[in-house]
This record gives sequence, structure tokens and C-alpha cells, in this order.
Amino acid sequence: MIFNYENKTLQVKIVYYGPAMSGKTTSIKYLFYYFNKQDKLDSIDSSVGRTLFFDFGVLNFKGTEWSLKFLIYSATGQDFYASTRPATLNGVDGLIFVVDSRFEYIDHNLRSWNELKTLFGNEIYNIPIVISLNKYDLRDIKMKYNSHFLNQINLIAYNNISIKRTIAIKGYGILDSFNCLISSIFPNLTIKMSIIN
Repeated sequence: MIFNYENKTLQVKIVYYGPAMSGKTTSIKYLFYYFNKQDKLDSIDSSVGRTLFFDFGVLNFKGTEWSLKFLIYSATGQDFYASTRPATLNGVDGLIFVVDSRFEYIDHNLRSWNELKTLFGNEIYNIPIVISLNKYDLRDIKMKYNSHFLNQINLIAYNNISIKRTIAIKGYGILDSFNCLISSIFPNLTIKMSIIN
């Protein structure tokens, strides 16, 4: 988090993290679409639409005295580009971990989560995190699978974590997850702002 006292702006970094094809880019695209800021989002994609390095965009909100500048990234889920993830996570203030809720992806989700724990060490337990259980509209989703994932990561060990269900392709739960993370980053503030730029 960076405070700029000269122009009264607080800069916050949020990273969407999770396995490949879980819905990170789709979640971010919907978020920027909601605020009518699609032109503020950049993606480096492969020829088949997969994120190569990261997505990046900025959302600016004007408060009564201070403004908030959100730097929003996604970390690529592709293992070939795994070396880029630590740089993307550097200086993060909050995480949205996007889970692919299909049963056959449990190992991918757990591997991605464990990688995140390795990168942060004990610091992971205090970072504001929202777990986005994505793709809830698909037929093969089983409630007990998501419960199994949440049990495997030892949810109660984390000090600042929330769970949300999302359907990124339809925008369901995306804004709710974003707002939940903001509330976790700023637990003592009531944020009523209008978007700028």
C-alpha cells in the first residue's frame, strides 16, 4: 500500500491468483466492464486466448478527501510462465484466489494454493484473501468437493479470509468478491466513492 500525501491518493495492489483456466481473466474483464473501464485493462494473451504473463488494469475512485487507486493484476496460471508469478505478487495488499469448482480440478487448485503458501510463507495467514469458488453454474459441481478443498487448505488458520461463489462468465459474484476484499483491506472504513478517469 502506497500513500501519496501530496495528491492524497492511496494506491492498493490486488492480484487474482489460481490455476490455469479457472476464470481469473474473465473475472477481471467483468469487473472492468461493470465500471465501464474496459479500455483501462491490458492483457498479454497467447494466440488461443490464454494469459501469458498477466492482466493489468487500474481503477480510480474519488473519495471525499482521499482517492483510491487500485492496481489490479492476474497471475498467469500456466506452469510454463510460473517464474513470472513472484514478481506479480510483489507488494500485494489483497488476493482473490479463483478456484475452478469442477471436481476433476481439485489437484490443480490445491497445487496453486500450496504454491501461493510457499511464495508467502507465514505472511500468507495475514493477507486479506477472498476465495472465489468459480464456475458454480456447471452441472458437475459438487458441494462436497468445495468443502473438501476448503478443509484441505485448513481455512481456520487464516486471519482474514472470505469465501464467495462466482460465475465469472456471467458476472455473478464478481463485484461482491471485489467489494468483500476491499472491506477486508480497509476493515475500519466505510468507503463511498465514485469512479474517476
